[in-house]
Amino acid sequence: MGPGGHRRGPHYDAVVILAHDLAGAGPDVVLLHAGVGDRRLWDRVVPALAASRRVLSPDLRGFGASPLPHEPYADADDVAAVMDHVGMTSAVVVGNSHGGRVALELATLHPERVAALVLLSPALRGFDAGDERLARFGAREDALLTGGDVAGAVTLNVDTWLGPAADAAARTTLTTLQRRAFDVQLAAEADAAARGVEPGSARRVEVRPEALDVPTTVVAGRHDLPHFRAVADHLVATIPGARSRRLAWAGHLPCLEDPAAAATLLDELVGDATFATHPRRTMTS
Repeated sequence: MGPGGHRRGPHYDAVVILAHDLAGAGPDVVLLHAGVGDRRLWDRVVPALAASRRVLSPDLRGFGASPLPHEPYADADDVAAVMDHVGMTSAVVVGNSHGGRVALELATLHPERVAALVLLSPALRGFDAGDERLARFGAREDALLTGGDVAGAVTLNVDTWLGPAADAAARTTLTTLQRRAFDVQLAAEADAAARGVEPGSARRVEVRPEALDVPTTVVAGRHDLPHFRAVADHLVATIPGARSRRLAWAGHLPCLEDPAAAATLLDELVGDATFATHPRRTMTS
């Protein structure tokens, strides 16, 4: 059992059950973390959600306690498998950044598992907004990691992804989460090199937003990179009936930047899975 009575699950090599936490009782919710961390990203919002819901938060492959395999995999299939493991038929799926991409892939490959989508600064594979700041970030991160400066790459990520509302505690938390992500992924690369194989990579899934038939809210932070604001605008424009929520205070990781405000927001959005027929509109908070 994890802190607060959370149930924790293992990661098996033969049958993949992602490391995960399970908390609360009631309608089912799945939380999919950003690529700069792991399931601990949600620690300060889970109590509010789990007060009246059953909340599953897994570590995706290559993050937290879920190592990378040596074979190709599909994140969406992993999420469906861990849902099966805990007895979830369908759920409201909340995804932040990389987790938002996985949520969209789950809705594409396993639409029956997704009752609604709440996407926080989601990523979308293949979408290019021509954001020079994101390109500079990627080049700088690659250079730091190639040069063995993992600590420098961690600091770069903390400086890039947290908005102005983040305090010192948020920076400390993200530093810990990002360092763990790098450690897991670099260890997988080293192990693969020693074995003479390539590390496993995620299967490419074509997401067609216009074909999705699921109630969706897309949340964007005013202080996020232009690329992710453009992704949010694109998804709202193309997913039928999608709603837009703009956060004046947020960057890329609202659950770290202002956990209390993020918990209130998610409690509201997760509680409203009936807006598919509402007219498209933008709300600011």
